Amino acid sequence: MKKTIGILAHVDAGKTTLSEQLLYHTKRIRTRGRVDHKDTFLDNHPLEKQRGITIFSDQASFEYQGDEYYLVDTPGHVDFSAEMERVIQIMDYAIVVVSCVEGVQGHTLTVWNLLKKYKVPLVFFLNKTDREGAAPLQILAQMKKQFSKDIYPAGEGFFKGELPEELIEGIAEQDSSLLQYYLETGYDFTRWLPVLRNQITERKLFLSFQGSALLDQGIQEFLDGLSLLTQTSYEEKQPQDLCARVYKVRYDEQGKRLTFLKILSGVLRVKDIVSYLVKEENVMEKVNEIRFYNGKKYQAAEEARAGDLCAVAGISGLRAGDGINLEGQPDGFQIAPLLMAKVIYPSSLPAKTVWGYFKQLEDEDPMLEVVWNEALQEMQVHIMGAIQLEVLKELVKERFNLPVEFGECQIMYKETIASTVIGYGHFEPLRHYAEVHLKLSPGERGSGVVFFDECSGDILDSNYRHLVRTHVLEKQHKGVLTGSPLTDVAITLINGRAHEKHTEGGDFREAVYRAVRQGLEQAENVLLEPMYAFRIKVSSQYMGRVISDIQQRHGSFQPPQIEGQQVTIVGRAPAQTMMNYHQELVSFTQGKGILSLSFDGYEPCHNSQQVIEQSGYEKDHDPEATSDSVFCAKGAGYNVKWYEVHNYIHCK
Repeated sequence: MKKTIGILAHVDAGKTTLSEQLLYHTKRIRTRGRVDHKDTFLDNHPLEKQRGITIFSDQASFEYQGDEYYLVDTPGHVDFSAEMERVIQIMDYAIVVVSCVEGVQGHTLTVWNLLKKYKVPLVFFLNKTDREGAAPLQILAQMKKQFSKDIYPAGEGFFKGELPEELIEGIAEQDSSLLQYYLETGYDFTRWLPVLRNQITERKLFLSFQGSALLDQGIQEFLDGLSLLTQTSYEEKQPQDLCARVYKVRYDEQGKRLTFLKILSGVLRVKDIVSYLVKEENVMEKVNEIRFYNGKKYQAAEEARAGDLCAVAGISGLRAGDGINLEGQPDGFQIAPLLMAKVIYPSSLPAKTVWGYFKQLEDEDPMLEVVWNEALQEMQVHIMGAIQLEVLKELVKERFNLPVEFGECQIMYKETIASTVIGYGHFEPLRHYAEVHLKLSPGERGSGVVFFDECSGDILDSNYRHLVRTHVLEKQHKGVLTGSPLTDVAITLINGRAHEKHTEGGDFREAVYRAVRQGLEQAENVLLEPMYAFRIKVSSQYMGRVISDIQQRHGSFQPPQIEGQQVTIVGRAPAQTMMNYHQELVSFTQGKGILSLSFDGYEPCHNSQQVIEQSGYEKDHDPEATSDSVFCAKGAGYNVKWYEVHNYIHCK
């Protein structure tokens, strides 16, 4: 049986130390490394050793009790949580490590929510039971309150068949036949175990083990529990057609692009031709090499089968999240960068060269989204936080020998609309023709840009309607307030026209872009800013100060939770006002205050007028986005301003 097990946690919960123990107990490594000694098996990149944190996801394989395991270690720092999310989608099960001292922290909540989104079953390991102040029972109660009431301790007698009473009843309550047996006959471990296994797989129940990864306490029991409670069925999928999911892209030391795949069914062999879609166009490429990675080392192989994690050379167009022969593609990643920074590079280097370097890094981390700002004549990258920016600087120097600096981090705003409008786009220079009418309506918050087609085939052929859809969704449209990306808008095709002889594919692209922009010119536009959900834990003496700070930062909060001398305040506030609050909190609490932040969507900006003015965006002079249309008269095209287009359109 092949199993992919991911290991996730808030930074410093002991995730990498637990990974070392699991690899040692399964005889994959001979000696256990330590983060502080900079000799761990999976954190093998120089930047990870230097900083003592996991930055890149990495994997190891081992065998235990007849099963094959892929253990995937993920970053625990919030700045690298996008890397974590990309790997979660290919996990069969997850191990969530929680410190028995610090308990549930901000990133632990993020981990829980992502596993819920991707429907990944999990088991908990409550770590650091040896530490002073460890309180596993209190932490378990906290997890029940914040995550699910269906979290139970495995108990000390688990492997003797002696389950805690609350676990016995919890399993039976979710299975009617087992509950009937329990009421009539009583408890029988042989009946309870397969039901427990299924309930864990179906995320109906969550089991927790505890111990100390550093002192090797509870590790063997946890490993045995993992073997007993997890199950997969990849062997049954071997004869099926190839299906696979991409979970990361890397370039090796020779600059070769490697696409990391989870094989979900079928067999992939060297020299196979792989077919996949890129922007709805079919691409066919040959597999030149298959590698199985174990830490930084790998073995070449001739084939990979269902359940395997492998790296493939020869595939150039797939990115993390893409699939091969998969119908149900994910809706998009939940974690998104909130900040943007200017790239400052030596003036002696051509911008094109630097652009190429950063596009390679973007290939590995799509969230970077490298852009060229034509108005400012500068290169910009999207980032999660200051630590990621520091690592990026070191990475560019290490890989490309390029010294770079970055400008001050700027908040990434978005724009939407609050009214429904009809946008008209017409493109008719000599021997070209396309007209499009699009209805732009406010969408649900977080929905992005979605497309609907309400245009009859009698009016516009299906191939042209398909082109309109492609052009609506293929680019990131700019808003008219600050030039920020457009989001949360439903765009509906309601009318259009093509010419029998003169319409080409690119004509509809021009018409669509102009129709979207012309609609935005008429709409009630709204500037959106990113929000943080925060959790602040301080001594009760600082409660008044924290509440005052939140109010000054335009935040809102729930009634404070007071436990003894500690108070926890939970709420949400604009990312812009909370960016540097951590340093302030640490200062006035003498380092004892704890702040956890996680992205919590976009809301109307609290100081939109100020942001709009500071942006200096001139919507009428953006060379990449015009609202005007082009019409033709007497054999020549002429420009019509957006506010006059409705007087010139050809369709009713």
